[in-house]
Order: sequence, then C-alpha cells, then structure tokens
Amino acid sequence: QVQLVESGGGLVQAGGSLRLSCAASERILSFNSMAWYRQAPGKQRDLVAVITSGGSTNYADSVKGRFTISRDNAKNTVYLQMNSLKPEDTAVYYCYASLRGVVSWGQGTQVTVSS
Repeated sequence: QVQLVESGGGLVQAGGSLRLSCAASERILSFNSMAWYRQAPGKQRDLVAVITSGGSTNYADSVKGRFTISRDNAKNTVYLQMNSLKPEDTAVYYCYASLRGVVSWGQGTQVTVSS
C-alpha cells in the first residue's frame, strides 16, 4: 500500500473555503488515480473528486463548481480546494490512491461547516 497523509481540515463558516492536502509516499504520477472521498456520521463513504495520472478530473454533482482537485507532482501531493462550503459538506475527508490494483486510504481529516 501507498502511505497517504491528509491535512488541512478544520472548522469553517458556510460560504468559506478550505484546502485539503494529501501527501503520498510514492510518485503520484505512477498512480492510476487519486481521489477524495468523504463520510458523514452514519453515512457511507462517497466519492467527491478524482484525478487520473493523465490529469483528467471528475467531480460529484454536489461539489461541481465549488471544489477543485489538483496535484503538485514534485511534492507528491494532491489537493482539494473547497470553496463556497455548505453545512452538508461536513464530513471526514479521505484521500484515496490506486496503484497497480492496490488501494490505499489516508487516515482522514475532519471538515466541519457551520451555518
């Protein structure tokens, strides 16, 4: 497995912004894909955004236009820029990576959006 470490979560008011970071132990260009998921209390873990090794991205409908997934290949880090945050964005956010069929997860970082 790849080691993934998330950071950047916190408490923010509705309409505010946060940037999450995911630092990987391997070259992120080697990955088939990297993604951000989130899980609210009592709910399943849902896909938020994904980026492939080629740089293409996809987003959940609920975050399109507000969230942006990006990467810094030199730093082996993937980011999730979250703007116009809503209370329903409150969740633990997890970094995900797939490398040669092996899936890795970060430990998660809490994002809380107050109304």
